[in-house]
Amino acid sequence: MGKTLVVAEKPSVARDIARVLKVTTRGDGCIVGEDYVITWAIGHLVTLKSPEEMDDKYKTWTYEQLPIIPEKMELKITPMRGASHQFYNVKNWMSNKNIDDIICATDAGREGELIFRLIYEFAECTKPVRRLWISSMTDEAIRSGLDSLQDSKEYDNLFYSARCRAHADWLVGMNGSRVYSLTYDRRISVGRVQTPTLAILTAREQERNEFISEQYHELWGSFNGYKGRYFDESKEENAHWILENDLEKFTKIAAELKGKTAVVEKIEQIGETKKPPLLYDLTSLQRDANYYFSYSAAKTLRLAQSLYEKHKLITYPRTDSRFLSHDMAGSLKTRLSKLNIEPWNEFAETALQLEGVPKRVIWDARVTDHHAIIPTGKVAAIKKLSEEEAALFDLVVRRYMAVFFDDQELLKTNVITRCEGLPFESKGLQVLKEGWAKIYDSLKKKSTSDDEQRIPDMKEGDTRKVTSAAIKNKKTKPPARYTDATLLSAMENAGRMIDDEELSQAMKDSGLGTPATRAAIIERLIQVKYVRRSGKTLVPTDKGIMLISILPQNMKSPEMTGTWEKELNEIRHGEYDPDKFMDGIKDMTCEIVANGKKKIDGVEFPGDSRSAAVSDTKDPLGACPGCEDGNIMENTKAYYCTNWRLKKCKFTLWKKDKLEERPEFTRDMTKELLKKGKLEFAEGTMELTQQEPYVKWTAKEEK
Repeated sequence: MGKTLVVAEKPSVARDIARVLKVTTRGDGCIVGEDYVITWAIGHLVTLKSPEEMDDKYKTWTYEQLPIIPEKMELKITPMRGASHQFYNVKNWMSNKNIDDIICATDAGREGELIFRLIYEFAECTKPVRRLWISSMTDEAIRSGLDSLQDSKEYDNLFYSARCRAHADWLVGMNGSRVYSLTYDRRISVGRVQTPTLAILTAREQERNEFISEQYHELWGSFNGYKGRYFDESKEENAHWILENDLEKFTKIAAELKGKTAVVEKIEQIGETKKPPLLYDLTSLQRDANYYFSYSAAKTLRLAQSLYEKHKLITYPRTDSRFLSHDMAGSLKTRLSKLNIEPWNEFAETALQLEGVPKRVIWDARVTDHHAIIPTGKVAAIKKLSEEEAALFDLVVRRYMAVFFDDQELLKTNVITRCEGLPFESKGLQVLKEGWAKIYDSLKKKSTSDDEQRIPDMKEGDTRKVTSAAIKNKKTKPPARYTDATLLSAMENAGRMIDDEELSQAMKDSGLGTPATRAAIIERLIQVKYVRRSGKTLVPTDKGIMLISILPQNMKSPEMTGTWEKELNEIRHGEYDPDKFMDGIKDMTCEIVANGKKKIDGVEFPGDSRSAAVSDTKDPLGACPGCEDGNIMENTKAYYCTNWRLKKCKFTLWKKDKLEERPEFTRDMTKELLKKGKLEFAEGTMELTQQEPYVKWTAKEEK
C-alpha cells in the first residue's frame, strides 16, 4: 500500500499537520513519513496567465484586440521567488508512483479551494482527493478533521464559485484597465470590486465638497444638577437653532436667567434593553479593531491569521458568520473555563456561574463555511504574543465572554423644564444593569454627549434654580469621511445603497467583495493611488475622483457587483449555473470596452503617459552587491538592481516573502543590509551572498 500526499497552503500549516500525524523527516519542500508525505503551497503557486503570456500579439496594446475573452483561461506558475521550485516539488509528489491518494489541506474557504485545484489541474494530476475542512489549528481540531475527511467532489461547487470569481476579475480588470489606459494614455486600473468601492468613497467626498456649513447658536441652562437646551415649540426641524438675527436677543436672555426659578414640566422615562453583541465574523472584528486601536483592515487580518495559524488561539478568521452550530454548545463552557485567567477571570467566573449556554448565537442555518471567530481554549501561547496580537486576542475573548452575560438594561429620561416661559429639553441615560457591557468598561471611549447625563431624582411640578445659562456657538458639519471601519460596513451592506427595494432586499446577504478580500481591496486602491490615508480616514485622490467621473454607471454601482457576489454564493451552494454567471460577465466586459473607447473631452489624468517606463521616485538605496556598478532601487513589491535589463543583474529582495515567513523589508532595513551585509531579527538572519539572488534568509529553528 502506498502513501497519502497532504497538500497544505503554507509551510507552517504543514508543520502542524505533520506534528499531529507524527511525520518528522524533513525533505526538499516536504516532510516525509511512513504513511504520509506532507508538502505545501506558498499561497497561489499557480495563477492565470496575462494576455501577453497567452499570445505575443497582446504585448502591444491596441483597441482592435479588445475585448480579450479567451476560449480557455491558461495557467502559469506564479512569478514569485521560490514558487517554481515548490510547484515542481508538489507536482513530482503528485505523480510519484508511491502516492495513492491526496488530502487537500489548504485553507477551508473559497480561495484555499482555488489554490489547491489550480495546482492539481496544472500538475495534470488525476489521483483521488479528499478534503480536510477545519476551523481551528489546534491538534484536536486537526485530528478531528483527519477523522472526517470528505470526498473532494463535495466541494466542487465551492471551486466553481472561486474559479468564476477569478475569471470575472481577470476579464473585467484586464479589459477595463487596457481600454481606459489606451483612451487616456495613462496607467489606469479598474476592477469588478475595487471600482464600486472607490465610487463609495468619491460619492462621500462629493457630498463633503458640496456641503455648505451653517452657523447657529444654542441656549443652554443648568438647573442645579442637570442641564437643558432651549427649543422653539413652533418648529419641527432644528427647533434648538438660534440664528444670527436672534442672537442678541437670546444673549440678553441668557444673562438674565441666572438665579431664576424653573419648573419641571414633564418627565418621560423609557426602559431599553440591549442584548449582547453577536460573535465576531472577520468584518465586524476589523471594524472594532479599527475603532478601538486604529488598525487597518489589512493589519487586523494579518494579526488574526497569526493568532489562528501561528499561536492556535482563535478559530478560522476569514469567516462571514457570527453564529455557532448546535454541536458546539457542549464545549462552550469548557473553552470559557480555560480563559479564567488574568485579565478576564472576573468575567469568566461570573459567566461560568450562569446557567445554560448562549442560545442566541447557536443557529445552524446561519453558519456558512465556518462558524464565528472564537477562542480555541488554548492559552499557552498568550505570553508569546506581540502587543498588537494581544490587543486583538483580547477583543475576541471579550466578545466571546459577552454572549454569556445578561442583557444591559438602560433607562432613558426626557425632561422638559420651563423658565420665564422658555422650554428647555434635557436627555439623560442611566444604566440600571450593566450586564454584558461591564466587560467593555476598560475599552469604552468616554462619552462627551449631553444626551448621556445623569438626571437626578425628581417629579413633575418640582422647582429648580437656574445656576447658569450660556450661548454655545455651533456650526453644521459635513458627513464624515470613511475610515476602514465605516468603509467595511458600507461594502458589507452595499445592497442598502440601491434604490430598487426588491433588489436591495434580495441583496441583503451580499455586498462588495467577501470578508476575506475587502482588506486587500482597500489596500489596492491605496497602492494604485486612487485613495490615500489621512490619519484614520480614507481620502480619494484627484486621480480616483476623475476615474469615477468617466466610468459608466454599471461599472461603479454596487448593484451589479453585489448581484454577482450573491450569484457567486449561489454557485457555491449549487443554486446557480456557473456558465450563466460567466455569460453575464462577458456581456459586461464588451460593454466596458465599448464605453471605454469614448474619450470624454477635457479629462486628463495626472502622471506619466502609459507608454513611459515605470519611474522610480526615490533615491537609490545603495550599490548593488551583485553587479557592483548598478544601484538598488525600490518598486511596489521589491528592491532591485538598475542593471536588471542592461546586464541581466538578478539582485532581488522581495518586500514580503510567503515562502520565508520573515519580516516585511522596509527601505531603512534594505539600506542597513546593503551597508552592513547582515541583519539579525528575532525570526532569523538576512545576509548578502556572492551568488544569485545575492540575499539569503536563514530562519531560527523552533524550540
